[in-house]
Order: sequence, then structure tokens, then C-alpha cells
Amino acid sequence: MKAESILPDGWCSTTLEKIASWGSGGTPSRNVERYFQGTIPWVKTGELEGKYIRETEEHISEEALKNSSAKIFPKGSVGIAMYGATIGKLSIWGINASTNQACAVGIPTEAINNEFLYYYLLSERQNLIKAGKGGAQPNLSQGIIKEWSINLPPINEQHRIVAKIEELFSELDKGIENLKTARAQLKVYRQALLKHAFEGKLTAQWRAENQDKLETADALLKRIQQERTQRYQQQLADWQADGGSKPKTPKLLPPLTAEELAELPELPEGWGWVKYGDLCSIVRNGISAKPVGESGTPIFRISAVRPLFFDMTDIRFIDNTTGEFDAYCLERGDLVFTRYNGSRRYVGVCAEYRSDEKRLFPDKLVQTRVFSKYLSTSYLEKALNSGASRKFVESKIRTTAGQSGVSGDDIKNIPVPFCSTDEQMQIVEALESKLSEVDQLDQTITTSLQQAEALRQSILKKAFSGQLVPQDPHDEPASELLNRIKGAMNRAPTARIKAERADTALKTKRKTT
Repeated sequence: MKAESILPDGWCSTTLEKIASWGSGGTPSRNVERYFQGTIPWVKTGELEGKYIRETEEHISEEALKNSSAKIFPKGSVGIAMYGATIGKLSIWGINASTNQACAVGIPTEAINNEFLYYYLLSERQNLIKAGKGGAQPNLSQGIIKEWSINLPPINEQHRIVAKIEELFSELDKGIENLKTARAQLKVYRQALLKHAFEGKLTAQWRAENQDKLETADALLKRIQQERTQRYQQQLADWQADGGSKPKTPKLLPPLTAEELAELPELPEGWGWVKYGDLCSIVRNGISAKPVGESGTPIFRISAVRPLFFDMTDIRFIDNTTGEFDAYCLERGDLVFTRYNGSRRYVGVCAEYRSDEKRLFPDKLVQTRVFSKYLSTSYLEKALNSGASRKFVESKIRTTAGQSGVSGDDIKNIPVPFCSTDEQMQIVEALESKLSEVDQLDQTITTSLQQAEALRQSILKKAFSGQLVPQDPHDEPASELLNRIKGAMNRAPTARIKAERADTALKTKRKTT
């Protein structure tokens, strides 16, 4: 129940039970196939989207009505979901339709405009959810709904309020649509920036001005390979001196074929394509361990890695008291990939680990480490999440049992656009400046969308406190109208009459067709 407030002239305080007749539906047995082969619309709470519902995914038969608690509610009724993930969703019946037991349906009396009731329930949605009973998923009941108070204006004022709400909401929706369009355009611009950066277009002028100072990709790759060989020789010497496991001989991957290169974008002179695995000293999966609760050794969740973003707070805990997993820690500068995910858009994306805190990672993430001082990890992070590199990853995604994934070999074979160290740094600097501007604009849009939603709630609050439209002293007070129809409701409940009429109309129609 809501706390009472001072009411405008002509308004009265009542309950939802007094202005509508409430009921719910039922689910016919799924074991009887013919029950769901009829023509009677059957509303599920997941379909309560938008102001009106005019069609349903499923239809039931008259036999199903007779053999279940399902019933038909007339066009103009207002339905609200009472529990589950859809709790609080609502719509006006745009058709005569039945529904299931998770939906409470109110058939408005002459005392209330059904659109006014819809907007009122919309304004009270969060309060109703909070009033629900239960644990993690609160449940509403018809009892809670019926006892819910409502400040009721005269019927003519209700019509004026609905008209004003829709006028203001229409303007608000146009603004929201413009904001969403701007966000979509920002996304396109962001992708274009990344694409141009790794095709050499973003730094074309800078490169022309510094052409004589730049090392070619081929020359740089040779130096990197020499660095890799020297690193291996040092590891071998350390092994011979100290023992332990013999280091593996580094092997280059097979070069990109002429056919593969033909599928890739053309690069500026002095650039080249290289397989990502030829730049890495480590490519390995993490560990598989069961979580132990709210304490223990932190380990990242798969969802911690998103394109160009590493969420340091997205962790769970495992038992590592023996230290058996200590070798599987991330280090600053590692590029971490998602190996599996329920969503294809997040498979094979990567983010740089920018922390000195050594933390474990799970088996569905892949740790990679670039070994050369001539390579910018930030450059590679951005390149691997965009353009031809990302397109290659998407072509390798395979889906099994609802999980999409790529292999470690797929990650090693990602083609990466390669340029001089100086130009890598120049690209990173230019991108970070421009992407920062994009992020700021995106945040402005987010703030504006939040403000728009707050304005929507403000409009509803004013509407149901008598502040949205002026009162007219010539309107019949709501209390008088309620008293006038009270007797009629007692003699012939509106719910029964309208339900019977709707049911009879449907049956008559079937007999004549």
C-alpha cells in the first residue's frame, strides 16, 4: 500500500480492486497437443512488451479453456506479470485473449480509463516489485495488486492526463531515438577509426613526412627474430648451468600464403602482414578449478576480458593453498584472449593486462606474451580487435553445445598488420586521443539517456499527483462516479459480464465460420 497524500479537487483515494476486476489465467496441459492448436490467443508474460499486445506466439483451443484454469479476458484489459524474470512487465490487451497463471489481468470499470491504469501501473512498477514477496526473485500476488492504492481523478481528467502523457512521451521518445542514432553513428566512427589506423590511413601524412627515418616491416621482423634467437640461447645457457626443464626451440609458423595475402587489405609501402604467434613467447590456456565461495585466491572470470578492456573487479575465488596454480599468473603487458564464450561477439577478443598484481586466469582465457622490446602491446591490442585481424578470428569461431570458441592455434595464426616501432607508437597515440573523444561522447549519450528516463518518471509522478494538467471544476468527482457504479458492480460483476461476452462472441464467430 502507498502512503496517502493530499489530493487535488475531484480526486479520491481508492484501491485497484475497486476500479477493476482482477483475475489470472492458467496453462493447459502440454501433454495434450491439440490444446495448443486452437485460435484463441494465449499471452505469456514474456510477451508483455510495449503498451498494447495485439498478437501472441501461441493459441489455445476451446477444449483447452474448458479443461484448465485459462480464461478469456476482453480487449482493453490490462495485464501485469506477477513473478519470474518478467515481473512488473505490463501491456493493454489489444485483442480478446487468454493468459497463463503468471499474469494478473484487470478488467477496468467505467471509473477508470484503461490507458490511465496502464500508465499508473507503469509508474508504480518498481514499488510493486519491491512489495513482492520471496527471495532472490520476488513474487507479486493478486492480493498485493488488489490492495494497492490509487489516487483516482475524474474520468474526464484521466483522458486529459493520458493525452498529455502521450504528447510528452512522444517528444521524449524522439529525443531518445536521436540519442540512440548518435550512439550507433559513434560505433561506426569508432570502427572506421580502427580500420583506417591499421590500413595506414590514419598516419599517412606523418609517414610521408618521416619516410626516410622509418624501418621497414621486413627489417624489423628480422631483428625481432634475432632477438628471439638470442633469448633462446640465453635460456639454453641458464638451463645448462642450473638444470630444470630444457627450453623448447622456438619455431616460426608457416608464412602467409599468396592466397591468404590476397584476401587481406593492401598495406602501405614498408608495412607487412605477420602471424601473431611469431611475435609471442607464450600462448597458453589457464586453469580449471571450482570456485569456493567469497574468499580464497582470486581468479578472473571469462567476462573480465572484453575488447580493449580488462575488468580487474570481475573475479571469483578458488582454493590455492598448496600453490599448485602459482605458475598460471598474468603479468603486466600480457594480452589475454577469450577462448570460449556464450556470445560470438566476445569470442577471440583480447585486452592488455595493465596491473602489477599477479592474478590467476581460467582455462577459457588464453594468456599471450609479446617478447620483443620493438613491439607495442597497445598497438597489437587494438589491431587484434579490429579490421582484418578480427575478421580472421570470426571466421574460425566454432559453436558446440551453445558455447562458441576458437583454439590457441587460431590465435597464433591471426594476421596482424605490421609496421615500424615508431609508427606503432604514433598510431597508438593518435588512436587513444580520438577514442578518448569517442568515449566521452558516448558517456554524454549515456547520461542523456539516463536523464530522459528520469524525465519519464517525473512526467508520470506529476501525472498521478494532479500536477500535469489543470483540474476542471465541472468534472464529475471520481468519488461520485465510484459510488454510482458500485451498485452495478454488486449486481452484475463487470468481470463476469465482459468475460462471458468475449467468450460468447468468440464461440459465435466460430459457429458461423
